[in-house]
Amino acid sequence: MKNLFDLTGKRALITGSAQGIGYLLARGLGEYGAEIIVNDITQERADEAVAKLRALDINASGCGFNVTASAEIVAAIDDIESRIGPIDILINNAGIQRRYPFVEFPESEWDKVIDVNQKSVFLVSQQVAKRMMARRNGKIINICSMQSELGRETITPYAASKGAVKMLTRGMCVELAAYNIQVNGIAPGYFATDMTKALVENKEFSDWLFKRTPAARWGNPEELIGAAVFLSTPASDFVNGHIIFVDGGMLAAV
Repeated sequence: MKNLFDLTGKRALITGSAQGIGYLLARGLGEYGAEIIVNDITQERADEAVAKLRALDINASGCGFNVTASAEIVAAIDDIESRIGPIDILINNAGIQRRYPFVEFPESEWDKVIDVNQKSVFLVSQQVAKRMMARRNGKIINICSMQSELGRETITPYAASKGAVKMLTRGMCVELAAYNIQVNGIAPGYFATDMTKALVENKEFSDWLFKRTPAARWGNPEELIGAAVFLSTPASDFVNGHIIFVDGGMLAAV
């Protein structure tokens, strides 16, 4: 029982983890003992993140591949499992955002959002899950969003993709649970990051957010680590098909 949150000896692949929340989760799991495999679309960016993790005494390797390209994914997962070792934990974090009014949204931009945010979760999980099934063990964590449940203007395809990831999480749970694979999601609320800096500095928006969120503040990105560690460790071995909203109570409030 003392080792419920220990990740020593576990290997975690985190997509889109060269920067942002993905890198933060890589660092967090690494600090709890996991060996980290950093993914980005280029090997160079993955290796840069690996160097930063190793400077923190975290065991890490980089693997550059496009999470929307089936052939690249198959080759990358084969390489990881044969060269580095079995993947015990998969975090599907890669994602993009595009903003246009709904009636003006370009089809090409819609396709990009759906491919990266939704299709990649299916493609990468499919390849990793096959191997987890054979070992009858594994953890898959999908990064969802407040938009898995709530809409917001100018980001309709993002909401559509994250709503789909929520249901993909549940569908995967139903099919994989019998193989001792737990599939869950984390849905971040509004966090103060480089990506949201303009909104953080916008007093009108921050005032609205504080009124809308029971915790009455922006989230600190490091507050996502706990949920990721919990869902990656034996502490969550009977938790399956859930979405944990790390949102300061926003979804609970009217």
